[in-house]
Amino acid sequence: MADRKILMFGAAAAIGVLVGGGLFLTQQRAGDPLAQCRGSTVAGGMDSFGTDFTLTRHDGQRVTQDEVFTKPSLLYFGYTFCPDVCPLDTARNAEVEHILAERGTEIQNVFVTVDPRRDTVEVLADYTSLFSDDMIGLTGSDAEIAQINQGWRNYYKAHDEEDQEYYLVDHMTNTYLVIPGNRTVEFFSREATAEQMADRVGCFVDALS
Repeated sequence: MADRKILMFGAAAAIGVLVGGGLFLTQQRAGDPLAQCRGSTVAGGMDSFGTDFTLTRHDGQRVTQDEVFTKPSLLYFGYTFCPDVCPLDTARNAEVEHILAERGTEIQNVFVTVDPRRDTVEVLADYTSLFSDDMIGLTGSDAEIAQINQGWRNYYKAHDEEDQEYYLVDHMTNTYLVIPGNRTVEFFSREATAEQMADRVGCFVDALS
């Protein structure tokens, strides 16, 4: 009989822990005004992405993160010599900007090169103008580019051992949503469509306004 009481007490305690844990998770989610907008989860949370930086904008001006992220921004790491992935992703991100503008929501696109040797300010200015008049292109020294890529956990590697002119660069293709204050709140894979991204970005902007 005593053993049975112990088992019943243990079961009740376990149920209490599960219910309590469920309430705790619900409270956590309820306390997060962005939970309804999130479509991805990463180890350490999205707040672990990002870093302070100083880079050179496509107009030749040196700018910090606070001067770049003045509005919700789609941040992408790529390079102008990229034959397929980068122009497709950048065009999609520009379409997101266009869709949201039609809905009355203003965002911007930020393109950070992973190939600073070839992507000069002049090259970036020409490239970004193909997609959006408001797109920001950023370049810098090898060390500066390495630092910002590390901050957003973006892997890249140039295959320039044999050819210093027509080489390709491996890189990740995530697009990050960064809001003023240099805070990263979401990322999108390249499989996401412009409409899907516009809906989720709009959700974040509305939740933060």
